[in-house]
Amino acid sequence: MTFFSPTQVFLNYRGEQLRHSFVSHLIDAFERNGINFFVDKYEQRGKDLKNLFLRIQESKIALAIFSTRYTESSWCLDELVKIKKLADKKKLHVVPIFYKVKVEDVRKQTGEFGDNFWTLAKVSSGDQIKKWKEALECIPNKMGLSLGDKSDEADFIKEVVKAVQCVVATIGLEEEENHFGKKKRKDCKCELPDLKKSRTKKL
Repeated sequence: MTFFSPTQVFLNYRGEQLRHSFVSHLIDAFERNGINFFVDKYEQRGKDLKNLFLRIQESKIALAIFSTRYTESSWCLDELVKIKKLADKKKLHVVPIFYKVKVEDVRKQTGEFGDNFWTLAKVSSGDQIKKWKEALECIPNKMGLSLGDKSDEADFIKEVVKAVQCVVATIGLEEEENHFGKKKRKDCKCELPDLKKSRTKKL
């Protein structure tokens, strides 16, 4: 019997690149494992971003799925700014996922990822660019997972599921402690790397 978690996971990703490939496979895995999630499948043009910001606020976990075309979308970057804001306030757990893109290219806006960023920056305001850069420099420093060009995607998805399940368990323990005033915490073995000290966990 599959356990269903009420903790919502928000998926932040470039739909045109990943919707029908990696993200669709990830969603299938989440459904099989009873992980509750929100995904904006259609990136509804013309709708107020406040609707998506509300979904982010309702979530306890956000997966920021970086890919080469991620920075083509101001939509993705605006969501990321909101995610950073909530994470800074300890209201959201963020797991960065690097899908066939280098961590350093995300941090420093270089490579194909950076080329797309600076193309978008040409038609964006200075304030937008500043906030986007701050989010792109901050979020990759959190513990996350990276998929290389020659890696097995099916195995990688299993690792993402395990990482999310571990964060869900950690959140459950924190909520239990807050509710019952318990100080003793059970061990939860999250083996995600600290990206400040290492490049990332590659599969």
